[in-house]
Amino acid sequence: MVLNRNRIFARFMAVALIIGLLAACSNGTVQSLHSDRELALSQKKISGSSLGQSKDYDGPLELPIRGATGYASIDLALKTEPGESAQTERTMKAGTGFEILNEEGEWWYIKRGDVIGWLPHHYCFINLPDVIPSIIYDNTNTYSSMFTSSGYAIPNVTNQMLYSGKSYNKRLGKEEFIMPVLYSMSKKVHAAQQHALADGNSLKMYEAYRPYSVQKKVVNELTALAKQDAAVKAGINTPPWGITWFITDGVSNHQMGYAIDVSLSKVKATSETTIGHYSVTEITDYTEYQMPTRIHELSGSSAIFTLPVNSNSPTAWKNATYTSSMNEAAINLQRYSTAAGLTPLASEWWHFNDLEAREQILDRPSQGHYSLTEVYSSPPVK
Repeated sequence: MVLNRNRIFARFMAVALIIGLLAACSNGTVQSLHSDRELALSQKKISGSSLGQSKDYDGPLELPIRGATGYASIDLALKTEPGESAQTERTMKAGTGFEILNEEGEWWYIKRGDVIGWLPHHYCFINLPDVIPSIIYDNTNTYSSMFTSSGYAIPNVTNQMLYSGKSYNKRLGKEEFIMPVLYSMSKKVHAAQQHALADGNSLKMYEAYRPYSVQKKVVNELTALAKQDAAVKAGINTPPWGITWFITDGVSNHQMGYAIDVSLSKVKATSETTIGHYSVTEITDYTEYQMPTRIHELSGSSAIFTLPVNSNSPTAWKNATYTSSMNEAAINLQRYSTAAGLTPLASEWWHFNDLEAREQILDRPSQGHYSLTEVYSSPPVK
């Protein structure tokens, strides 16, 4: 009799557990299931994927940084040796591009024309296609912007080329978008891509660095449109959201170099290619998943969570509640990115920040008053 009661009790507890989990899923609470998702993802064997990582290179990125393009995010003293006390050769102005020759501790040995020297790399951007070529890059703002608000075109923005950002890349042997982020962030982006590839998916990156002048133009045009259109105004200014959750007239994370706008795609076909002395697998065909909204839809309909979350907290989002529009693809994108150490922005399903990179540059952040239109990359050699 005691045994039967124990069995009945065990079955009752199992049913209760299932009901509890279903309830957690139905109300969209992130906290109850998030730790399990992170644990499962961290235990997944990513190295089993043949995509992305060069078969000839084992490092924190898909390809070595040697020969990749870097940029000074702020005015930086070019040193003759790696160290603050070393002699200053000259000042590299914010936005100056260069080829990375070597890395020693927290310093890069760089070359720009006949000029060579050392720069502190935590204040530098690196061009992502040079070191993570498996990502699908498509910066629509450089040829036909997809910015909209409540489904409405933003005058002088939507479908317009907002800035130049594509160039022939000698390292890759093709025209490619320029996608700079802070060097420390690039390693997290790589980790997120490896998580996606392990599931047969890939990140599709729409934007990284954005010039401040472009952001200012978007916010001005959107503000003017909202004054004329009640639906647009409601989309960006209905509590708990306000326009600054979608676009700000101040310096943003994109100018500072620790933000990316990214979607998710299903990999359909790949091929082997050689970049310098290294062999990599590249994605040749893919299908982008349907997401909660189209990319760069500036309104509350793009929100991940039902309420704002402190965007400078690496953990506050874990206690948030999903909106009803968050689908499996968007949740997977968040899962890959957060497992890599990135932090989601509550108001935009596509936007992720690297708060650790932010901490490194807060004393001297980039203001974004420059455009990055050229690359200086060369094929990586062993």
